[in-house]
Amino acid sequence: MSALMDMLMIFTNPQLLLLVGLGTFAGVYVGAIPGLSVTMAVSILISFTFSWDVLPAISLMIGIYMGGVYGGSRTAILLNIPGAPSAIATAMDGYPMAKRGEAGTAIGVTTVMSFFGGFIGIGVLALAAPFVSKFALTFQPRDYMLLAVLGILLVGSLSSGSLIKGIFAGALGIGIGAVGMDPLTFTERFTFDIPLLTQGISFIAVMIGMFGVSEALLQLHHIDMPAVRQKIDRIVPSFSTIKKHLPLSVQTSSIGVIIGALPGTGGDIAALMAYDHAKRVTKNPEREFGDGAIEGLVAPETANNAAVGGAFIPMMTLGIPGDAVTAIMIGALYIHGLNPGPMLMIDQPHMFWFIVGALITANFFILLFGLTGIKLFTKIVEIPRAFLIPLIMLLSIVGAYAVNNSITDVYWMLGFGVFGYFMRHYGYPLGPVILGVILSRLLDDNWRRAIISEREDLGRFFGGLFSSPLSTVLFVAVVLIFVSQTPLWTKGKALIFGRSNRSAS
Repeated sequence: MSALMDMLMIFTNPQLLLLVGLGTFAGVYVGAIPGLSVTMAVSILISFTFSWDVLPAISLMIGIYMGGVYGGSRTAILLNIPGAPSAIATAMDGYPMAKRGEAGTAIGVTTVMSFFGGFIGIGVLALAAPFVSKFALTFQPRDYMLLAVLGILLVGSLSSGSLIKGIFAGALGIGIGAVGMDPLTFTERFTFDIPLLTQGISFIAVMIGMFGVSEALLQLHHIDMPAVRQKIDRIVPSFSTIKKHLPLSVQTSSIGVIIGALPGTGGDIAALMAYDHAKRVTKNPEREFGDGAIEGLVAPETANNAAVGGAFIPMMTLGIPGDAVTAIMIGALYIHGLNPGPMLMIDQPHMFWFIVGALITANFFILLFGLTGIKLFTKIVEIPRAFLIPLIMLLSIVGAYAVNNSITDVYWMLGFGVFGYFMRHYGYPLGPVILGVILSRLLDDNWRRAIISEREDLGRFFGGLFSSPLSTVLFVAVVLIFVSQTPLWTKGKALIFGRSNRSAS
């Protein structure tokens, strides 16, 4: 009974309710602006809220976190510029829908599915936090490395054309992510004695350039084409649409919770893995993936919002952050005299249940703010291209500069924008490049941790892959995913099913 009262506290306190609402509203628009990350917003909030009581401070932070994760989908759908890395997969089918005049439908689907995925994540946090946190602790460095390899193998799913081109794009992203100072040995990598490269390359600059600037350059070829009028007659998806995609949303929400609970991962990896899963299990989509498939919106949006609840699991039960935002929240709790981890659950369980209640409240506000103002928002894509292209460029420049207040990032963004334009022109996918940049650090760090733990003995390392059931499952999954993306697999499957069909006839 006391747990229920702690959860309902936020609904009975107008001040806390208002702060969650304000935070969610601000988070939606912070998330929608490329370069203004949720991590940045929450970290800035600490300096403003350290003198507040703990409950108002946490309420505002949770609102911004939840709203920001959802908000990244808005510009991904309307302008093909993901507001956050977790919205990269959303852009793949959301933007084609906007080009058809279906931006309102796309935003409606992402809002409802984000709401659903958020509740799955919060439900697992409330009911199964200790179990999931124990499962997350069983991951060893080699398991994180295999998880990164699984993510990189998604290039075959994310690239609609040649697998070779997809692998090249993913490898290029890994190389870009490795530029700078080696975090372990502090030696320079891929810097070519150029001081500018020692700080590395901001993946936000790469993402905005690849998606935003390259899109603006492509639009120059069609500058005289009239803008597509958007149909906003129905925003809330029908019950039949929700029912049809409910099984997929449950599956991808589960992926989001598990990936979110793994320290150092987050919603971006969860969204991409969920998108890949949707492509594999959806047999007859109404439209092809990459061409406006509803499943291509359902999967990433449920997963990245479910990952929020997942990220709170290790934070609340073990004191280990699930992602960058929860790492900042741990610092905020310490500032307010609390010690997140097992003792928090024992000594101050009301704080755990208050956070669950704040997450539930923020999720309702996402539904409220997400389904209002869509008509005004979708006017963006109805702007004539002569005005829209400068707007995209302005947003891209502001977004790239805002990350580190660095003009160098703007130059990188412009350079990768031109490079992305030529990649798209010659049929190379951009998604795997960003995926490679994001996963580069996870792969590099955990490969070295794994090999050091085996005393740099490759034999022991490969033997360890079969000493743990979890490692074995992940390794087999890597092999199967790689083989399933080769032409040999397609031919073999066609041969086997062709024979079975002839036998049946």
